[in-house]
Amino acid sequence: MSERTWENTYNLTDQQLSDLEDAETLMERMDLTSAESLLLSMLEESPECIPVLSNLGYLYGKHLSEFEDAVRYYDMVLEIEPDNAWARDARRRYSRYIGRD
Repeated sequence: MSERTWENTYNLTDQQLSDLEDAETLMERMDLTSAESLLLSMLEESPECIPVLSNLGYLYGKHLSEFEDAVRYYDMVLEIEPDNAWARDARRRYSRYIGRD
């Protein structure tokens, strides 16, 4: 793996980083079922992994329009990391679709 120019804030393993990259590539290719499967398997191994939870929120909200699931994953991020502005903004955006503010 090439040297990173950014800090690995969440201390992810090389395997997690690779899997997250693969999941994002799958989403870009619109292979949403495979992206979901990969992210959910990662979540089983690390249930409090913020990047995985965030990507699941993004997948369910942006790509699948399953707003309740998106909000649920962003809620999980905010339980672990209450100051996560990105998750808070995304949760607010998707909460509007389900009538929850």
